[in-house]
Amino acid sequence: MVLELGRLFEIYNAGEHEEKQNIGILQEMLLEGNLRKELVSTDLITYVKGRKGHHRRYIIALDKIKVEIGWEPKTMFKEGTKLTIKWFFENEDWMKNVTSGDYQKCYEDMYSGKEDKVRKDKRILRGKKHI
Repeated sequence: MVLELGRLFEIYNAGEHEEKQNIGILQEMLLEGNLRKELVSTDLITYVKGRKGHHRRYIIALDKIKVEIGWEPKTMFKEGTKLTIKWFFENEDWMKNVTSGDYQKCYEDMYSGKEDKVRKDKRILRGKKHI
């Protein structure tokens, strides 16, 4: 939907209308959505120092994506979390390829030295023809 109806280079938030605490999201992912519960526990949670209160609140404003594109969530967070985790477990080879570092090397090989061209192309697409 965003590709077809959204504005070029615009950022759209997609989520649900319910406010959540970050720690609650993490606990849901670790304990309720996880298909391999025997491998995980809340002992895996590490709190980051210097970011006090960061774990307390999480909410995404959906106003823009709803008004501009007409998008609303069909799957709520709890069910979506379970489906996402299930997908990752069913696609472990993909995950290994993405996290191995080979993906980053491929990206660097493709785009190394082309940063100026990419920036120029983006400006042209935005209508700012700075050469």
